[in-house]
Amino acid sequence: MKNLIVTDVPRPDPADVAKLREYGVATIHEAMGRVGSLGPDIRPIQQGLSIAGPAVTALCWPGDNLMIHAAVEQCGEGDVLVVGSAAPSTHGMFGELFATALSYRGVPGVISDTAVRDTRELREMGFGAWSRYVSAQGTVKATAGHVNLPLLIAGQRIAAGDIVVADDDGVVVVPRAKIGETIVASQARLEKEAATRAAFQEGQLGLDRYGLRPLLADLGVEYRTHAEAEAAGELA
Repeated sequence: MKNLIVTDVPRPDPADVAKLREYGVATIHEAMGRVGSLGPDIRPIQQGLSIAGPAVTALCWPGDNLMIHAAVEQCGEGDVLVVGSAAPSTHGMFGELFATALSYRGVPGVISDTAVRDTRELREMGFGAWSRYVSAQGTVKATAGHVNLPLLIAGQRIAAGDIVVADDDGVVVVPRAKIGETIVASQARLEKEAATRAAFQEGQLGLDRYGLRPLLADLGVEYRTHAEAEAAGELA
């Protein structure tokens, strides 16, 4: 593993970041072909908060948050800190003091493949945190890692400058090279969902709107009245 801190990472257009934040995690994930999600185990410590921004990445060793200190220096307005670990770690690597330093620099939140702590204080500050664990266990500062090299979290590659979007549904990463096409696909999905919502509000069923009745028939699904099912002994 390289012990390296990369500076001056290119950032995406803030207007693109703002659009992706509006679309939200679920829409973006679907629009990209059901990829990019960090999965159900990277969870928010709060509700009702959404953030989006270019990733600043930090790879730490288990129980050691030295490289988070190094990463704070590389964070700027609107960035999101993404913390990975060289091996699984349940240590509380990030807390209120880090959030205070990052808030000063305009960072709205952290995504961590390890644990966070001081969760009440983070919520009171309005500083967003999505993590694999919550733990009070402390750390040391002794081992070098790297900052702004790619991380792998939940099978997803996250490079510095990629856009990470996080909300109540979790976290999704949009590679920098795919930002434009993801915005187009997300907008199309949003419009499709709006049309479907309007149809459902008028009473249309998903079975008909999505053309699912033939599929049920092809799968051998049959309809019975309650009396018929009871007579056939199918309710036992």
